Amino acid sequence: MPEANYNQVISEIKTLKLSDQLRLLEEMATLIRKGASKQAPRSILEIKGKGKDIWKGLNVKAYIDEERSSWNG
Repeated sequence: MPEANYNQVISEIKTLKLSDQLRLLEEMATLIRKGASKQAPRSILEIKGKGKDIWKGLNVKAYIDEERSSWNG
């Protein structure tokens, strides 16, 4: 939605009575929940292998030891 339309909608909402604003809010929440429930569930396995190039050539044990030693100050 272009910024001008968004601002126009907000301005119009501000002119509504509080009861109508609350009703609108409830209806919007319902619409958003319905839209969110239509999305397929995600799997943690989707990120398998992501960022592996960051660790390439790194001594993992040395890295972990260095991180742990920083915890003690």
